[in-house]
Amino acid sequence: MSTKASRNAARLMLAPAVILLLGWMLVPLTMTVLFSFQRYLPMRGGFQGWVGFENYASFVTSSAFWPSVVTTLVIVGSVLVITVVLGVVLAILLDQPMWGQGIVRILVIAPFFVMPTVSALVWKNMFMDPVNGLFSHLSRFFGAEPVLWLSEASMPSIILIVSWQWLPFATLILLTAIQSLDSEQQEAAEMDGAGPFSRFFFITLPHLSRAITIVILIQTIFLLAIFAEIFVTTQGAFGTRTLTYLIYQRVLESQNVGLGSAGGVYAIILANIVALFLMRIVGKNLDR
Repeated sequence: MSTKASRNAARLMLAPAVILLLGWMLVPLTMTVLFSFQRYLPMRGGFQGWVGFENYASFVTSSAFWPSVVTTLVIVGSVLVITVVLGVVLAILLDQPMWGQGIVRILVIAPFFVMPTVSALVWKNMFMDPVNGLFSHLSRFFGAEPVLWLSEASMPSIILIVSWQWLPFATLILLTAIQSLDSEQQEAAEMDGAGPFSRFFFITLPHLSRAITIVILIQTIFLLAIFAEIFVTTQGAFGTRTLTYLIYQRVLESQNVGLGSAGGVYAIILANIVALFLMRIVGKNLDR
């Protein structure tokens, strides 16, 4: 049984890590909020006075604001659907006994450890290039004209690249969860005459609900801040400008840190709204 002295000692030992973590989060957040109320132009004289909510009004009334929010949500939603559905399929397949199972699992998970910038460059130059890309060669082989992926199908291209990056993460989490499924339960259902689809929908899928919830929550946090893939491929053109990329553009074009900070606050608000929505809809699975 812990005593008051031991609990105080534990808190004292945890205090440096907690203080460091709070400083790591609160200092940038505080500076962002403060800058959002200023006209701060580092390349043109620095601080030029407090402007109140002018930066917020300028950012939200921009014609590109709401389209960027919609684009962000479309990319996040599409990637979540693709990675969860294919992640479940891959997890089930990788759980089956096969020759070279360990090597296959490593190859499937490997893309997650590739830097976003590198993977975007690989897809842009090796797969989607209209002249020398693999997709263009396949199109010519079957007698079709090559597709200009990053201009004619820019949104599907971004979704494909990001899904390829995050599919291994979903697969790894779901594979770990499926391996904890009681095999005796599956065997009993099979002996009772339940087919593969019945066993999947009534045994496997409910067992994976908590893992799917965790995948959705973690991926959403990171996908809302997607930037590198868009910067490397389309640079926000052809309807692929997300809220994060819009903030980058506004700061780069106007050199106004205050305007970008206001956009950052909007991004934080959007992330919290989405997180709250997800926690209310799917987060209840964590309590089961």
